[in-house]
Amino acid sequence: MLARTAVRPALRAATTTSTGPEAVRTMATLREIELRLKSVRNIEKITKSMKMIASTKMVKAQRAMGSAKTYGEANAEIFQNATPNEPLKRKLFVIISSDKGLCGGVHSSLSKLVRRTIADPNSNVDPESPIVVIGDKAKAQLVRNLPNNLVLSINQIGKEVPTFGDATGVADLILQTGAKYDSVTIVYNKFLSAISYEPVMRDVHPESVLTKTDGFRKYDQEEENTSNLSQFTLANAIYSALVEGHAAENSARRNAMDNASKNAGDMISSLQMKYNRGRQAAITNELVDIITGASAL
Repeated sequence: MLARTAVRPALRAATTTSTGPEAVRTMATLREIELRLKSVRNIEKITKSMKMIASTKMVKAQRAMGSAKTYGEANAEIFQNATPNEPLKRKLFVIISSDKGLCGGVHSSLSKLVRRTIADPNSNVDPESPIVVIGDKAKAQLVRNLPNNLVLSINQIGKEVPTFGDATGVADLILQTGAKYDSVTIVYNKFLSAISYEPVMRDVHPESVLTKTDGFRKYDQEEENTSNLSQFTLANAIYSALVEGHAAENSARRNAMDNASKNAGDMISSLQMKYNRGRQAAITNELVDIITGASAL
């Protein structure tokens, strides 16, 4: 009877110590860490899946880019003999971006290049030069800075590998805008390798410039032929830029998802260590309570 009476206060003290505010706080912290671990693991699964998808799309885009480069080479050969006699100040900027994000600074680099070119007084570019944007991402950035320059916005292009039909449709829409310009400048991301790209500009001369150049004056051509050649070269340049920009975008998305997966793995390791330390501290406190209660007996 006396032994039972002596044991009850000790057990009551041990119970009170193990369920105190410190123990409750420790369990709440462990629960929070466990939930964060679960969410970060789910994010890691998503980023790894997106990396695999981007890698597959990048292979297809590189294959298509190899065949599309011939279009750009044909344009370059034509424009070698079509140098304008005077500087062209009013340009129509055609920005090749996409509707998707999660690919690093692919879209922001294009909009920054256009803003710098228009704002630079040494570039001899008219500040009111019209802008055509392909893709919602670059449009959202330019609407805040150059809203009065935007004359056309096109989306739903670039979900799959772009085709020459997409390029001709874009060229027709550009010609139907009625915007006044001296030349067309296509702004896109040039694919350098699987891990790098750079924003570049490519000039495309319209019909008015082709008819005035010395290289084309040597030949007697009908006006309709020159107009068709001008439209065809514009579609060629847009197609080449679309395919190369698509490859650069998927390459950047693959690298971004790879970095995100690595960061998620590092965060999981850090959270797992915190969880293990907290769990070890909770077990140690429980053992101290048990030993203290046993000593009191």
